[in-house]
Amino acid sequence: MRKANDAPDPDLPTDAFSLWLARTRRAQVTGEGAEVPCGDCRGCCTSSYFIHIRPNETETLARIPKGLAFPAPGLPKGNVLLGYDQNGHCPMFKGNACSIYAHRPQTCRSYDCRIFPATGLTLGGEKPLISGQADRWRFDLSAPGDRESIQAVRAAAKFISESAEHFPPGFVPSNPTQQAVLAIKVYAVFLAPEGDPGIAGGNRSPKETAEAVVAACGHSPENGSSKA
Repeated sequence: MRKANDAPDPDLPTDAFSLWLARTRRAQVTGEGAEVPCGDCRGCCTSSYFIHIRPNETETLARIPKGLAFPAPGLPKGNVLLGYDQNGHCPMFKGNACSIYAHRPQTCRSYDCRIFPATGLTLGGEKPLISGQADRWRFDLSAPGDRESIQAVRAAAKFISESAEHFPPGFVPSNPTQQAVLAIKVYAVFLAPEGDPGIAGGNRSPKETAEAVVAACGHSPENGSSKA
């Protein structure tokens, strides 16, 4: 993303990688929201996203006018999607802010574009505002283990995105956001033993690595499902 004078946007320093990773992993388990210093970025609200809202999000559903949400294809009854307007804006985005922020969907609470620089995956040209913001983040890698952790996360993401044929059918998500979420969930599979600067499992076959990833998700290789 560029400014009008074509000067590069300034970097956005953020957390120590190990701290960010621990918070993100905890959020995956507990469902708590992400703490993202968005500043003046509104990319998530204005990038033509369909927002998944679960049946138990009653406070959110009560604040969305009828007709704006519709049943989510392929999900159990009660799961809905909130669409976007002709400009690609969420219909609850008003006055340059979320009009239901205190009761926003869990999908919005958990979204963190830092997952892209963390994993090395990108949205390409599909979501330019989000991609531009994601490109600016700079993790602090000075703490012990930071570089090893980000190396493992990126190795996980690379393997998942490039090796779908080694996984059960339907296990690997088709979009980079969900692939990044999965990589964070299973990155430990790619951590090298302490004192080893390489990537764990260098002697494993792709099939064995895929099996280890599936096991790290708590799935048997036979069930072929992913809830990442």
